[in-house]
Amino acid sequence: MKKLLLPALALLCTSAALGQTTPTTADPNLAVPAPAAPATATPVAGPLTTYGFVDAYYGFDFNHGNTNVRPGFLYSHNRQNEFTVNNAVLGMRYDDGKVRGALGIHAGTYVSANYAAEDQVMKHIYEAYAGFRPFAKAWLDLGIFGSHIGFESAISKDNWTLTRSLMAENSPYYESGARLTYEVSPKLTLTGLVLNGWQNIRETNQGKALGTQIQWKPTAKLLINSSTFYGNEQPQDSLKRRRYFHNFYATYAATERLNLALVFDVGKQQSAGRHGYDTWHTGSAFVKYKLSDLFSTTLRGEYYNADRGVIISSIMPTPTDTRFLAGGTSLNLDYLPTANVAFRVEGRYLRAQEAIFQHDNGASRNYGNVTTSVALSF
Repeated sequence: MKKLLLPALALLCTSAALGQTTPTTADPNLAVPAPAAPATATPVAGPLTTYGFVDAYYGFDFNHGNTNVRPGFLYSHNRQNEFTVNNAVLGMRYDDGKVRGALGIHAGTYVSANYAAEDQVMKHIYEAYAGFRPFAKAWLDLGIFGSHIGFESAISKDNWTLTRSLMAENSPYYESGARLTYEVSPKLTLTGLVLNGWQNIRETNQGKALGTQIQWKPTAKLLINSSTFYGNEQPQDSLKRRRYFHNFYATYAATERLNLALVFDVGKQQSAGRHGYDTWHTGSAFVKYKLSDLFSTTLRGEYYNADRGVIISSIMPTPTDTRFLAGGTSLNLDYLPTANVAFRVEGRYLRAQEAIFQHDNGASRNYGNVTTSVALSF
């Protein structure tokens, strides 16, 4: 893997993940210069901006066991029968067109669950990177940043649904490494990455992982994304199990009110003893409809299928582990009283092949919950 480090920086793919994983802020490059006259001039936005986000929620699981924790493969909004905060983010960004960087911190139940393996100090870093333009239309960034994989992000207001799909919960939300982004044209952006690994800030072995992303917008209504990952994600003293992964999604604005999205992931990881591969594939479909200027609704259907529960149950499955197969649907209603506040209510149902959900009367194949959230961005 070490020999791949330098060539890997030449790989190209898109950097839309950056926009998907950070709260929306004003772009200083779009600021209009103040008029030369008259007396009162409009101040010009500087290269430094700040942002914040708070997602407070309450969830309730039907027939839940004697616990406030939701199933272990859910990391966002993972507490039930409890008023709490999923993610609170505060940060700043700098971009003068030639140099850029960001520093953000966060806390919440999402951080406690998804960053559990990270260092106690590092786990509260939402993003921290520095970058510059090595040549026109390109950026080179080093540090901690949002994942280049997936349609959904850690910031709930940027997602069509309140809770995350199974595929999003079990693929990277964040990454640490080097990222080279190149804008081929306004319609096509490419990015190549060299990473510490599959969603880890600290390195867990002596190898490095590689990633690519291609994001193409052939029309104003259609967006197509292709992201890849390759690396060994086993601990240093364990036998290598190389992992190959591809994420695909497409979004289509059918009308001013109707938006559609289709997402599909497939991955392979070498099995125990390197005898073949454990494969997982997962998909989801979204239909979002704008009811009015203040209300919208989204219907989601999804499934997750993993040989021996690879990734979703364990990164080191054994030949005797059982397959994970589950699917379900959700429906949410969103109310946006202002541009920076969202009140959301979502009902969700999952059904598994095996009895993996703990209910008050024992294990069950069925799982249902309701989650409501108030999210503020500033």
